[in-house]
Amino acid sequence: MVQLGILLTRHHRLLSVAAMLDVFETVNRYYEGDGQAAFFEISLLYPQSCYPPAYSEHPVYPLQESPRQTIILIPAFGTSDMQGAIRDNGECLSWLLQQHQQGTEIASFCTGAFLLAATGLLDKKPATTHIHAAMAFAKAFPQVLLKSSEITTFQQGIYTGGGATNSFHLMLRVLEKYCGYDMTLRVAKYFAIDMDREQQAYFGTFQPVLNHKDELVSALQHRIKSRFQEAGTIEELLSEIPASRRNLARRFKAATGFTPIEYLQRTRVEAAKGLLEQTDQSILEVMLNTGYNDLKTFRQLFRKTTGMTPTAYREKFYRKRVIDPALQ
Repeated sequence: MVQLGILLTRHHRLLSVAAMLDVFETVNRYYEGDGQAAFFEISLLYPQSCYPPAYSEHPVYPLQESPRQTIILIPAFGTSDMQGAIRDNGECLSWLLQQHQQGTEIASFCTGAFLLAATGLLDKKPATTHIHAAMAFAKAFPQVLLKSSEITTFQQGIYTGGGATNSFHLMLRVLEKYCGYDMTLRVAKYFAIDMDREQQAYFGTFQPVLNHKDELVSALQHRIKSRFQEAGTIEELLSEIPASRRNLARRFKAATGFTPIEYLQRTRVEAAKGLLEQTDQSILEVMLNTGYNDLKTFRQLFRKTTGMTPTAYREKFYRKRVIDPALQ
């Protein structure tokens, strides 16, 4: 029987834990329904500083008393303060490192990757997390090979998964390794999971950093926001700021995480996404209304940012508005 431990960190997201329990309990029911023993022995593991959970029938153990696990699952955090969450779960770090050194596999879900990365186990390994947490993750853990567009990653007994529903894809990956494809497919059908999702970039939304307190950078950000539709170059906008180009570019990158040209492109692509979602404008019109004048370049930049062509993006997210005739 595979020993599967769910690590109940401080500030864990209840929905993340509930999804884990639902999926792996369902697998056990399938095995039992087929006349076999349950495949997973599920345990809940908690740091000494936490109160034991009382919302599951499964055995509960403090970390230092838990039996040897085959695989440990780290749920998403239910807080946006990742550094605070890591500090509050400090006792988990050395324990996770010790478990992996003894041969236990570890899987992090969504922002749980922050705790896993803090152990050092993700250094020089690929990893993913929630698409909206990717910038903060990259800044906090530059030694990790962040693959922010990926749904899941796996290397040397370490799994990571993207945000929200991508957690189900990570569980399917674990199931395929331990239970085989037939059971994985059975579970995917039960939970209505599309198994062909290849990346999560198109779920992202450009959320520029605005609270950096650098007035020169803020001035350039304002100019980009108000004039991105003009088919000019970033050089024109830079020339209007009273600072050397090199100094401004350095400060801009430090404050926002992007170079000025990258920031302009992200702003334009985000505007294009909105037009594709909400209007009937042609791809050419969307291109022109977001500051581009070359269709090939527009398509390349859009696909690089979202992982999809403009046409595919519209097909996925556009919804025609049906107006009630009585309201016309």
